Amino acid sequence: MHKLLESLIELVISGGFVMPPLIIGSAFLWYALVYRLQSLKRGSNKGVFELMSGGEAIEKESAFLIYLSEIKAMGKDHSFITLSNAFDHFSKYKTLVTTIVMVAPLLGLLGTVSGMIETFEGLGNMSLFTQSGGIAGGISQALVSTQMGLAVAIPGLVVGKMLARKQTSLMTELEQASELLYGKPNNNNAKDDVYA
Repeated sequence: MHKLLESLIELVISGGFVMPPLIIGSAFLWYALVYRLQSLKRGSNKGVFELMSGGEAIEKESAFLIYLSEIKAMGKDHSFITLSNAFDHFSKYKTLVTTIVMVAPLLGLLGTVSGMIETFEGLGNMSLFTQSGGIAGGISQALVSTQMGLAVAIPGLVVGKMLARKQTSLMTELEQASELLYGKPNNNNAKDDVYA
């Protein structure tokens, strides 16, 4: 365990100044993804028609079912407000995920450029090893920072896209439930592509 920790610390140091922001960004990214995963649980295998047509109350096991029961109980006037609240709830941290996924590779690239500058400075001075690592340290920094940037971004992109599809699916089901009970909303200010 002690050797593993030492190896990780060495890796962070060899990656240069971009490593701490990448590690912090990774922590925020996975917090946001886990939060979104929890908030986008459906909570029931029943279809929307089955849930809405049943005479009994909907058991509120998830945020989706809570909003579905609100649509069922509140009436036509509050249906659009409930859909808007559901969209806000399901969209929480979506922008944070997108931002971190976009910024992480750029931070990795910044570390790469910094490492290459150090490498070329070492070549210019003909110093294989210097205080900052020289050629070997520059190449190591370039590769490690790029690797870390991609390691943060790629899983975040894949999981983020899956959750975005799940969000769209849940919002579509809520809209269907509202239309099933009350028809199309009368509010002409409703955005057509708001759930994309």
